[in-house]
Amino acid sequence: MPNSSSISEFLLLALADTRQLQLLHFWLLLGIYLAALLGNGLISTAVACDHRLHTPMYFFLLNLALLDLGCISTTLPKAMANALWHTRHISYAGCAAQLFFFLFFLSAEYSLLTIMSYDRYVAICKPLHYGILLGSRACATMAAAGSSGWCMPCCAVPAADTRVEKAQNVDKGLAT
Repeated sequence: MPNSSSISEFLLLALADTRQLQLLHFWLLLGIYLAALLGNGLISTAVACDHRLHTPMYFFLLNLALLDLGCISTTLPKAMANALWHTRHISYAGCAAQLFFFLFFLSAEYSLLTIMSYDRYVAICKPLHYGILLGSRACATMAAAGSSGWCMPCCAVPAADTRVEKAQNVDKGLAT
């Protein structure tokens, strides 16, 4: 008898069992989420609107704020919805998408922090070469490479999903 079970959703552990504590968790998570949205939104607005902040350091800070918005927006809304509506499940595809985007944004943040440290190194140790080494084109290239260069580890989630589907098809006798 072949194994024909498949995973369609996961059950999440509840943070609290009582309704009052679940609502408290919802309000705390909502406060954290709104504070992150407000703080990163203010950083983005300030850097975008003030022409004196159009320097490499603030360009990288703007990118970091946007990546932080993406990172916090992958997990917190689902956690808030689970706490508010007393649900404990997430679909397999939703979990895989959440994991993919969380890993992507987190790894892109780490690479951008590394680039920002290089920016400060050049500004402190090689101030006469700063304009040459970190022009607008170089900054845009480094920011794009930092965000896209970490995409390969994040592709492990769809690759693992494909392997699971192939294994299920082989179990069913539907080899592809």
